[in-house]
Amino acid sequence: MKPNRTRSILCTIATVLYIGLVAYLCFANFHRLPEVPKTFLGIPVDKIVHFWMFFPFPILAYLAYDKLTDTPLKAFAALISIASLGCVFAGITEMIQGSLSYRSQDITDFGADCLAIGIASILTFIIDLAKMRKQKCPARPAHSLRRS
Repeated sequence: MKPNRTRSILCTIATVLYIGLVAYLCFANFHRLPEVPKTFLGIPVDKIVHFWMFFPFPILAYLAYDKLTDTPLKAFAALISIASLGCVFAGITEMIQGSLSYRSQDITDFGADCLAIGIASILTFIIDLAKMRKQKCPARPAHSLRRS
């Protein structure tokens, strides 16, 4: 199997495992755990947790479908698609939480999820563009920079 194909399969598996872990964290009953501080640096801890839970989504999705983003236009389309899909996933988790007797639905959790997805998508897009630019313009050897 080709190395890129193997990496794509491993990233796809990692994405599926990640989604399962997020689902578990969103739907499990954690009421028996000890109390934690409500805020950190003035930010509600649950919003920080939501942010970091959803931050990896775009990164893993980009890695799983890296070969589909070989031009800036395709990379931008992937950015929009992955960010949209991530926000739909975040919305669905909040709606399901609202239907569970031991969890609650919170629009600000959804906002933290979408903020993380947006930031991670933009960062991944910028890195992808830089990678494309680097592949297009390989570095010249140092001896070619000297004048004769």
